[in-house]
Amino acid sequence: MAAGVAAPLVRRRLDLKPSAVAVVSASAPIALCVVRPRSRTRDVLTCCLQMWAYVAVYQMPHDDPQALRARVRVDYPVRIDRALGAGTLPTLRLQRRLSQPGRFSLLDRVLIWAHWLWFFTPHTALAYVLVRRPDLFPRAAVLTYAVFDIGVIGYWAIPTAPPWYAAEKGRIGHAEMPQLRRMMYEYGELFWEDGWQPLYSFLGGNPLAAMPSLHFATSVMAAHLLTEVGPVEAVVGWGYALTLGLALVYLGEHYVVDLLAGLALTETIRGAAPRTRPLAVAASRAVQALEARARA
Repeated sequence: MAAGVAAPLVRRRLDLKPSAVAVVSASAPIALCVVRPRSRTRDVLTCCLQMWAYVAVYQMPHDDPQALRARVRVDYPVRIDRALGAGTLPTLRLQRRLSQPGRFSLLDRVLIWAHWLWFFTPHTALAYVLVRRPDLFPRAAVLTYAVFDIGVIGYWAIPTAPPWYAAEKGRIGHAEMPQLRRMMYEYGELFWEDGWQPLYSFLGGNPLAAMPSLHFATSVMAAHLLTEVGPVEAVVGWGYALTLGLALVYLGEHYVVDLLAGLALTETIRGAAPRTRPLAVAASRAVQALEARARA
């Protein structure tokens, strides 16, 4: 468990291979389940260790920025979104209608904060399920982190640039429209001042990881899970997911096609859950057998 926590921290210093870091860090949640008996505290810590491993795998492609930039796909989502927008990117259409260059309206700030709050949203939803419906928590956790773990494969296999990066590289433009803005970054510099760059460096991790949108995918999964808890929770979950979807496109952080891919990922995982349940149960029993031997 200690090795799994330490590996992401020392990977650059020790020049560890990404595959080794992924395997060792992914073993930490399993190790915790072996050495500690089941409790709510262990459930929470298991989720934390799972996300620790995910963050390491998510960030590692950007350990070599030059190599990542050489592999990144820039043009294909531009072409798809231009087709979806009937010749103009939906991001550009929204920014032309709703934003004013150099200014931030109330709508802008609401959508920017909706984007920032995503870092807490999937985990807050799981915590709520754990408190209100603990019987639903194991399944909810498996579905949520399956979205993270399967989605991150796309960031390695097909690194794809977001709209703001394409705009910086001159791949997005329209003669009758202003340049695409990266509004979240602009506002971050204004709001956080000197603290923005360290905060962005810590949370950004891998700026060339847009396909699929795990922001949207995990928020949709959270909305599904909250719907299983109750109708009020459903309204909150789906209200946030839809608001975030608008924010991601409007702010220039994701294409519409990124959101569609994230939605497809979530719905595929939910649809496959009944068929893969026997495999998950077998894995759970294997870990429980190791736990029993550790207690013997």
